Amino acid sequence: YHPNDIARSLRLKRTKMLGMVVSDITNPFFSQMVRGAEEAALKRHYLLLTFNTDDRVEREKHVLSILRARQVDGLLLVVAPSVERPSHIAEFLKLGTPSVCLDRVPPGIAVDSVAVDNVAAARECVRHILSLGHTAIGIITGSMQLSTGRERLQGFKAALKEAHIKPKAKWIQQGDFHSECGYRLGRELLLSTDRPTAVLVSNMLMMAGVLKALGELKFACPGEIVFAAFDDLPMADAFRPQITAVALPAYSIGYAGAELLIQKIETKEGGDKPQAIRLP
Repeated sequence: YHPNDIARSLRLKRTKMLGMVVSDITNPFFSQMVRGAEEAALKRHYLLLTFNTDDRVEREKHVLSILRARQVDGLLLVVAPSVERPSHIAEFLKLGTPSVCLDRVPPGIAVDSVAVDNVAAARECVRHILSLGHTAIGIITGSMQLSTGRERLQGFKAALKEAHIKPKAKWIQQGDFHSECGYRLGRELLLSTDRPTAVLVSNMLMMAGVLKALGELKFACPGEIVFAAFDDLPMADAFRPQITAVALPAYSIGYAGAELLIQKIETKEGGDKPQAIRLP
């Protein structure tokens, strides 16, 4: 016997489907997040529909339109970088569909979210680098259009300020969380005459690009320069040299986000102040 889910959804006015929109499904960090969300959804008998935006706002708008037409019960969203306030997300929320943002929190929009404490994580990592005796420290940031990029830079600066070190502007390189950018900015830092002795890279994909540059330029790491990165991906064990990393709980972000979303759907709870869960 196979129940008619379409007929059931018409009767219950609930589809038992969740939409999940991620920025780059090829990034293993987001793949782990999807796995966590799917596990939590299936435990509660929800189907997870996953979409990829390639970090493009126009594609994100199109996907949200599709999910609205499909009448999903709720939305899990990793926002794409946007120069302006993402009004299309605000419009989607106004329709009353329960939504939770994951990892990245859009500015100026009251929405529930599950992310990590990026400021504390970056500060802890830079403190570790300082403890090794490095004072000339640079950073390859993520996009400043995203909360993750801004917060990790904030933590980097906070740790240096505690140590009474003023960061050099040319050692703060703005990236975009993609490997090609890591390669380009890594080469620039390595080839500069006044280069830092240590660099924090804001995600592991950019770190992969930096490692490519290191190999091409035949730099000794950690002999001539040291690196630390955000993310601790499964593939990172194969990197040589092995990289110090801030391990982000991607699976837990997805799992906790789906649990929060289903709770909102089934209890119809909602308040003026959105919930902001920050994992260590």
